[in-house]
Amino acid sequence: MDWQSSIKGFRSFLQLEKGLSENSIQAYVRDINKLKQYLEHKSLKTPPNEIDLRHLQNFLVWVNKLGIEARTQARVISGIKAYFKYLLLEDLISNDPTELLEGPKIGRKLPETLSIEEINELIDAIDLSTPEGERNKCILETIYGSGLRVSELTGLKISNIFMEEGFIKIMGKGDKERLVPIGSIALKQITLYQDQVRCHLDIKLGNEDVLFLNKNGVKLSRVMIFKIIKSLAEKIGLKKNISPHTFRHSFATHLIEGGADLRAVQEMLGHESITTTEIYTHLDRDFLRTEIIQYHPRS
Repeated sequence: MDWQSSIKGFRSFLQLEKGLSENSIQAYVRDINKLKQYLEHKSLKTPPNEIDLRHLQNFLVWVNKLGIEARTQARVISGIKAYFKYLLLEDLISNDPTELLEGPKIGRKLPETLSIEEINELIDAIDLSTPEGERNKCILETIYGSGLRVSELTGLKISNIFMEEGFIKIMGKGDKERLVPIGSIALKQITLYQDQVRCHLDIKLGNEDVLFLNKNGVKLSRVMIFKIIKSLAEKIGLKKNISPHTFRHSFATHLIEGGADLRAVQEMLGHESITTTEIYTHLDRDFLRTEIIQYHPRS
């Protein structure tokens, strides 16, 4: 067995059987390639079926010496464990070398969030005298008004926006669909953007149903969303290191602060496990009650 063919099979397994997105698949493959990089560095020509616990433990020592933080090390180990479980499932190996592999102990990191005032300041800093400004305001209102991942935002389709009902349909991780309530301010901004900006674009073939487009009429990239947010943060002198995901964290944090039910927030965010959502309850567990979207500050 060689690395190239086994990784190719692993990619297919993740895509077809696990239903993971291309971004998630690439992350897993990067983890396996890190192990390959270590073997090459040590001039070892060990195939996947001959890897044992000793190889993996030495690999972790090497990774640690590279200065890679504990959280990233843990993610790499998770990817490698998934790879060897796949090999075991396919009967390509008889024993799982990762079974006794222990990673670094890490605490749960609280996410960076923005206050409502900071979000208002970022939105108010947008230059609305340009078509791009109107679009960018719509982007921020949408991502904060619904807690979308950046990939879900860039892939949002007009046909999946239900204005009267106040919901949007999202295709999340693993191609799992979910319905997400969205605030009235965000819906109003979407209407303005469509009627005043998007309708004047020369929309390229294949992008007719994509909501957010660049000036060339094609779907916005994830990188462009990052740039928009970073630029606004610099403009107002915000010292926090923010990204599109910061708006998702802020969305969840403000809902729970306002009294939204934890399981409702889990459904909104598309978290598979409630434990992922529980990180937001560091604020005050007394806030947890029953309703959800009515508590959102921009509803």
